[in-house]
Amino acid sequence: MLGFFSSKTAHPLADPREAKRMLAELATGEGLTVAEEATGWLESIVADADFKLAPRLELVLKLDEALVAQARRLARDFPTLAAAGRARETRQWEVGHGYWQALADAYSDCIARHRAPEKDADAIRGQLPLLYGRLINALAAKLKWKQFRYGPVEPEFWQTLGGIYLAAADARLEQKSLPLYAGSGETTIEAEYLKVLVFQATSLDNLKPLQIEIAERLIIHFLPWFSLIRESRPENVYWVDAGKALPPTRLARLPEITPTLRFFNGTRAVAAVAKTIEQIRGDGRVPPGINLGAQYEPDTVIPVLDHMAMYWAPVPPMRSNARRRINSPLKLVNGLAAVHHHLSGQTGGINGVESWVIDDVSLGGLGAHAVQSRRDWIRIGVLVGVQPEGGENWLIGVVRRYVRTGANQDSIGIETISKSPRAVLADAGGLQTEALLLDVPEVGEYARMALPGNALEDGMALLFSIDDKNARLHPREILATGPDFVVANFFVQSYS
Repeated sequence: MLGFFSSKTAHPLADPREAKRMLAELATGEGLTVAEEATGWLESIVADADFKLAPRLELVLKLDEALVAQARRLARDFPTLAAAGRARETRQWEVGHGYWQALADAYSDCIARHRAPEKDADAIRGQLPLLYGRLINALAAKLKWKQFRYGPVEPEFWQTLGGIYLAAADARLEQKSLPLYAGSGETTIEAEYLKVLVFQATSLDNLKPLQIEIAERLIIHFLPWFSLIRESRPENVYWVDAGKALPPTRLARLPEITPTLRFFNGTRAVAAVAKTIEQIRGDGRVPPGINLGAQYEPDTVIPVLDHMAMYWAPVPPMRSNARRRINSPLKLVNGLAAVHHHLSGQTGGINGVESWVIDDVSLGGLGAHAVQSRRDWIRIGVLVGVQPEGGENWLIGVVRRYVRTGANQDSIGIETISKSPRAVLADAGGLQTEALLLDVPEVGEYARMALPGNALEDGMALLFSIDDKNARLHPREILATGPDFVVANFFVQSYS
């Protein structure tokens, strides 16, 4: 298999026995460690100019196949690492993203050498479909890791991706059936390209990492209900110009007609999603034919399906409230403890105030971008306190959308959940609990409160004093949860 390496290169893996030993170790090693090691090998192969093209490609293909299971597992496990701490989560992201970047670079290097062409360029001609397919798969995995951190995605990504698809189309290879990996079933270069386009068009910037992982698996399942076409038809929903550095875009008006223009829509997929949701609700489980990589409860999967159907529908999602563009400074603190700290009128201490700028406002929330921020805390579902310029009171919100638009640029959507919050120190069965009262309490009615998740217990009333009145509230249903908080409805038994 690896016996035709050039004797001119001094690369350690030029020795077939050493290459075989290394591949066996990587295939059975621990994910994070072997991904780092494989990344180093890929980078060294690209850097060695003495490798001939055929053995170079063969080794990259075998490295890819040896690592694919571990690399996919890194992505599957990434959403669970928030509880392990930011340092562990960051390392896993860097290793996971770095591996797929190195793999894509290695495949791109092989394509560049083939086009040069090198002396043995014809030797890999029969492997071009697999090379193109594997490269698109590597770019798709890189995009998912980018989405775990909400971007940014450079325009060059779309130029590279589209260029590979067009090269395959020019050679009439884009619809050639091929097994991408052993045991993975048949696919085509066009299907792999379309999968990336649908992933981007699904607008995952308001989903959590676990939901992003599930969404990617669901996209693979529903991909047969999509098709990529050249013609402009009334049912088209999205377009992409594979020859340009542009992501897929919803079809608001007909773009410039070029030979590299393609269209796709998810109308049939929306109907399939609706049937799947109905089946999950009826059976109380995800159908066995849908491979999500792990077992998930219906309540975890159905919101992702709802999101996908909304963005695949012919009519784009409409905002529930009109937005007004403004440009105004904003003070912000993050986390339940920090918000309570500032609402209590305390200064200094934990989680200082950050300076942001409001981009737009609506009745339901606001859009903003960070001016001074460490940014490592920003996640979908984080509780924040905000104070617009000129205001004296703090508002409570939850981060619902997050897009990294550049190296030092963020776009964040915040849903407002309270415009008149109060910080209280509640007695929960003898334990003092910092909580946020989100509504004005009225006896016999319900009021929402945000408090640490471990402080909420069934049947355990909260007692606190506010405005010279004593309140007694009983917990009812949970409305929302976040990294460090839970929002629940409370029945107001007394307030006097």
